[in-house]
Parts: sequence; C-alpha cells; structure tokens
Amino acid sequence: MVRTSSTEIKELTIAWLAISFAFAVGFFGFTFQGMLMSFFTIGAAFVLHELAHKLVAQSYGCWAEFRMDATMLIFMIIIAFMGVVFAAPGAVMIYGFVTREQNGKISLAGPLTNVALAAAFFPLVFLGGILYEIGKLGVWINSWIALFNLIPFGPLDGRKILAWDKGVYLIALTITASVFLLSMLI
Repeated sequence: MVRTSSTEIKELTIAWLAISFAFAVGFFGFTFQGMLMSFFTIGAAFVLHELAHKLVAQSYGCWAEFRMDATMLIFMIIIAFMGVVFAAPGAVMIYGFVTREQNGKISLAGPLTNVALAAAFFPLVFLGGILYEIGKLGVWINSWIALFNLIPFGPLDGRKILAWDKGVYLIALTITASVFLLSMLI
C-alpha cells in the first residue's frame, strides 16, 4: 500500500504545475497547447520518476515522501522567461535503513520509469499532427531525464546505481543513451 500525506500531495502537485509551466514558457512561449503538452509529457515524466523512487523505497519499509524545493521552483520559473529551462523541483526524501543494493534499486527505479515512458510515447510518433509532437516530446524528455539522472555525480541516481553494481549501471546507461539517440532522430 502506498503511504502518503496531504503535504506530499500538495507539494507534488505544486511542483508538477510549476515544472509544466516553466517548460511551457521555455519551450513554447507559454501557449495553451504548450502548457497541455508540458503537463502531460514533462510534468508526468517528473512525477512518475519521483513516485517510482517512493514506491521502491516504501517496499523496503522506508518512509519516503516527495518534498519540493520552493527556491528551485521559483528559480526555474524565472529563468524559463529568459529562455533557459532547468528543473530541480525537489526530490523524494527517504528515511530508514537500506543496503547499498536497495539504495541502488531505489535509484534505478526513476530512470527505468522514464525509459518505459519513452517507449510508451514512441508509438505516437507514427500518428502525425499533434500526436506526433506529443510523442516526440514524450520520448525526448523521458530519455533525457533518465540519461541526466544517470550521471554518476552528487545526489543524482547514477552515483548510487554505480556504487551498487557497475554492470547494472552500464546496462542502464547503454539502454538509456540508445533511447536518447533515437529520440534525436524522430
């Protein structure tokens, strides 16, 4: 059973709306269509990435909830109006004992979710029109989020996955980089 709180739901909703708004401004000059596309592709990619971390952490008996970073949300929106899009809206906070392997699996869940979402968006590129645009953006943003999070540095997922299992890290990196390269061709 997923455990949550009203604080988490509120903060996740605010972050989802803020990231969707920032990308709509940065990518589309804030059009209604751009906001909808951002909400259902970029916003969903972010939310599902974070929820994947949460669910795996909770499966190991940890307390895990998303917390937004209000300063980064405001910064993200301000720089979007300057044509720069950068998102670090918050993260899932995890408390409890986890092994290196469990931490690696918790970290891997986010990027794997984005790769799965990229695959789910891919068929839309064959439909043309607005569905092509949604599919293309969905594949690109999900593969980019996954690839970025696999950087083995600082608090990013890649560092924890690499510390757990170099082979798993290389497989995840290879698959994700391949999906990202594919996204550049469609």
